[in-house]
Amino acid sequence: MATKTAAERREQAKEAFDAYFAECPSRKLLDRLSDKWVTLVLTALEAGPCRYSDLARRIAGVSQKMLTQTLRGLERDGLVSRTLTPAVPVRVDYELTPLGESLMPLVAAIKSWAEVHIEDVEAARERYDATV
Repeated sequence: MATKTAAERREQAKEAFDAYFAECPSRKLLDRLSDKWVTLVLTALEAGPCRYSDLARRIAGVSQKMLTQTLRGLERDGLVSRTLTPAVPVRVDYELTPLGESLMPLVAAIKSWAEVHIEDVEAARERYDATV
């Protein structure tokens, strides 16, 4: 039996991740990344560290529950870090990790695309709705 090198094992593991398979763990990550609150939180943090209250004010319509859930999920996935500063009251800052920063060109492009093309999408929706 031939022994595989570390590089060969890494390559084999990489090939094993295929989001088209139901059991693939990348599906959970895709699910998280496709959430609208994730996109808005990540782009809000792109400029630098932010306090929870600043994020809540910046992202109109997000509930406290959803913002907290989103931040916890992003922290768990290693995309956002949380820094606690002992003070009165306690200060909590969130910022992108290097992994989160590596995702930003894609996330920012999707947000920008949505803002630029929303009129086209709305027109397409109206045409579709008129036919059904």
